[in-house]
Amino acid sequence: MAQHNADQVADWNGQSGERWVVHEARLDARLEMFGQAAIEAAAPATGERVLDVGCGAGASTLALAARVGAGGQVLGVDISEPLIARARARAPQDTPALFRVADASSAELPEGAFDILFSRFGVMFFDDPTKAFAHMRRALKPGGRVAFVCWRGTAENDWMRLPMGAIKGIVPMAPPGPEAPGPFSFGDPGRVARILTAAGFTDIAITPFDASVSFGEGATRDAAIDDAVKMTFEVGPLSRALADQPDDIRARASAAVRAAFAGRPGERSLMIDSATWIVTASNPAS
Repeated sequence: MAQHNADQVADWNGQSGERWVVHEARLDARLEMFGQAAIEAAAPATGERVLDVGCGAGASTLALAARVGAGGQVLGVDISEPLIARARARAPQDTPALFRVADASSAELPEGAFDILFSRFGVMFFDDPTKAFAHMRRALKPGGRVAFVCWRGTAENDWMRLPMGAIKGIVPMAPPGPEAPGPFSFGDPGRVARILTAAGFTDIAITPFDASVSFGEGATRDAAIDDAVKMTFEVGPLSRALADQPDDIRARASAAVRAAFAGRPGERSLMIDSATWIVTASNPAS
C-alpha cells in the first residue's frame, strides 16, 4: 500500500472519520446540492445497480437508493469504518442500499455488475487514479455510465482559499503538487479527461457547477463567523494543518481565519463560494 493511501486509511479511521460523524448532518447539508447535481447527471432508473465510491456516512447512497427502488441496489464503499458504521445505522431497514468498508481502487468487486459508477467527492484521493478507474470500470456493465462531482481548483473555492491563505504566514506548509492526491487533484479538467480516457472510458463530459453554500450559522453575523471558524478548525485540511501546533499559533491562526471570513456576505448564515465539476462518462458497450 502506498504511503499516501495508508495515511488516508489511518486518518479516516481516526480523527477525520470521527469528526465527520459528529458533524455529519451539517456537512451533508453543505454538500447536498452538489451530490444531487451529480445524481441528476447519473439519471439512475428504477431497478438499476449503482456503486457509490467514497460514500462517507451514506447520504448519497441513500439518495441513489430512493431512485433505483426496491428492484435495484446501491453499494456504498468507503475506507472509513466510523463512517460506514454511521451509514449502516442511519439506513432504513427496507432500503436497497448496502455498505462495505473497502478501498474501491483495489477491492474485489463483482465484474460487470453495476449500471452506474457514482461518487460525491470520493475519487480525488487515489494514489494512481488511472489504475483505480480502470479497476472500477471492470465492475461496470458494458455500456454502463459514470457520474461524479469533484472540486475545481483551490483558487475558486473560498472554503479552502480563504482559511489556508490566512494562515500562510503563521503555519509553514509546503503546498501539495497540483496532481498530488487530495481534494483539488481533479481541478484540471484536462487531467480528468486523460485519466478517464486512459482507464478505458468514452463519451467524457466535464461541466462546471457552482454554488454559494452556508459555511457558518448563528443568531448574529458575528456568531455565524465564529461558527465558520470553529467548523474549519474541526473538519478538513486546516484542522490537519493545525493539529500539532501550540496554543499561541492556533490563536493567531484563528484570528487570521476569522478576519478572512469576515469579508463574506451573510447575516445569520455565512455564505461561501464553491466550485465543482460534474463529470460523466461511459463504459464502451463492447
